[in-house]
Amino acid sequence: MSALAPTAPKLLSIGYEKAGFADFILTLQAARVATVIDVRDLPLSRRAGFSKRQLQAGLAEAGIGYVHLRPLGTPAAGREANRRRQWPLFWDIVEQSLARPEAQKALSEAAATAAASLSCLLCYEADPCICHRRRVGEMLEASHGLAIEHLRVAPSFDPEGITDRHPPQPAWR
Repeated sequence: MSALAPTAPKLLSIGYEKAGFADFILTLQAARVATVIDVRDLPLSRRAGFSKRQLQAGLAEAGIGYVHLRPLGTPAAGREANRRRQWPLFWDIVEQSLARPEAQKALSEAAATAAASLSCLLCYEADPCICHRRRVGEMLEASHGLAIEHLRVAPSFDPEGITDRHPPQPAWR
């Protein structure tokens, strides 16, 4: 009889770009996320519900924990390089930032959080290919054996009042 190899603990990642807060929460709940690990340098947002205090309160209301690990965030120069789509500069800044001792300590904290419960890295960009959280995830995968999976916020609102979760009922019902 062969023993099954243990599966690597999973770590999710998500970006909230163009997402509504309710859909964001529903996506996390559907994935059974227990803790959100905010990896933004500045946890502020123009999108309703995504600034640190409102986010933490909304997550708590949904039964989801919140941890902010600022040392894993992208500094201002990196965010500017991202906005300008200066990819080599952006990734160089990300690498330098994540090599700092405080970032290495925060990576260990993120790994401990992910080992304790299903966790999800949070940043703004919907596409993980252009977000530093991809690199954070890769580093955690390499150093702590976490299996990274990227989520996308599933929209549920339709201007006609039709959602994927609640299809319209026939008029005869």
